[in-house]
Amino acid sequence: MSKGFFSQFDDIWMLDGVRTPLVDYCGAFGHISPTDLGIKAARAALARAGVPGEHIGSVIAGNMAPGDFEQFMLPRHIGLYAGVPVEVPALMAQRICGTGFELFRQAGEQIQSGACEAVLVVGSENMTRNPIASFEHRNGFKLGAPVGFKDFLWEALKDSAAGINMIQTAENLARKYGITRQQVDEFASHSFAKALAAKEFHAGEIVPVISEKFLLEGYQPRGIKLQGKLTEVTQDSHVRASPVEVLAKLRPVYEGGVQTGGNSSALVDAAAAAVVSSGAYAKAQGKQALARVVAAAVVGVPPEIMGIGPAPAIRLLLQRTGLRLEQIGCFEINEAQGAQTLSVAQELGLDLKRLNVNGGAIALGHPLAATGLRLTITLAREMQRSGLRYGIGSACIGGGQGIALLLENPAAA
Repeated sequence: MSKGFFSQFDDIWMLDGVRTPLVDYCGAFGHISPTDLGIKAARAALARAGVPGEHIGSVIAGNMAPGDFEQFMLPRHIGLYAGVPVEVPALMAQRICGTGFELFRQAGEQIQSGACEAVLVVGSENMTRNPIASFEHRNGFKLGAPVGFKDFLWEALKDSAAGINMIQTAENLARKYGITRQQVDEFASHSFAKALAAKEFHAGEIVPVISEKFLLEGYQPRGIKLQGKLTEVTQDSHVRASPVEVLAKLRPVYEGGVQTGGNSSALVDAAAAAVVSSGAYAKAQGKQALARVVAAAVVGVPPEIMGIGPAPAIRLLLQRTGLRLEQIGCFEINEAQGAQTLSVAQELGLDLKRLNVNGGAIALGHPLAATGLRLTITLAREMQRSGLRYGIGSACIGGGQGIALLLENPAAA
């Protein structure tokens, strides 16, 4: 039996969820606070689920790197400006790239413990606003000493324990599993093609972002102001035709390696949110849930091959629930790097036709704390569209972890 955390939920439901468009790094969202992106997604999720803010008993939000000096208050401000009562507490959760899934795990545990009946979960990330930071100069600058300002976004990709960065962990997996550059480029090209074909499908989970104010009586106004002549952002910006021949011309990040800027996850800014509740609440309110949250699993793996994390996390999920791999209708596994995702598929013996059927993070983007939420919303909607009973969402996690979430489609149960 695999080691790790396992949580099984008896009667926990995702009522509905929504996300903003995923917008390229330094693009239309680059100047917007992650708090305000989170408020936008939170308000839209409550509206789509038809749940009044006053019914929410807990707010759990995720955000990785600070996008401004307000990060400490991000979960609290998201809850308050989304209309959640002032008495309701808010929590920041962080499990790096698995944060969005972790939000569902913690929401399920809070509801199952009886702490509350409904939880608002929000992941928000502005990659563009990752700071240029220094941790060395609180006491001033010494004459002739190095000035220690570095790019937080780039430096955070390094794992100092293993002495390598996240791209190098994927290269380690490529060597371990015999994955070639051509295979990675083909996988990436298919991700783009599937995302292009699914633009209308993805539009169903997107809330357009406009310039607007978020008002809260007695407190300072917040809001979103789009720059220039923009009046609305309605769709993901990174999706494009990407033939293998074009991807093959890109230089690898490391000489002789398989990973390039074209077959790794795109840097994007975005937020996503969902409402999770008990079955009793859903029944009392007459809500038709999007999916049942069945179970979650979190495991640790060696940091130098952190990308393999979804494989043991999914195995633990299956072992403890008694399900078989072939019973899972579709998988949403975050495409951190192409070689990493292919390694997971090879390790599990996973049919690629059931994996990321509407494209993945290579094409759409990977907004860290929002990614697991986006994947879960997409997974639940695809299960409903295709009449599939079970689906699994999963992600690898920097530092050497994996997380997986099992959903059930109530219409196919």
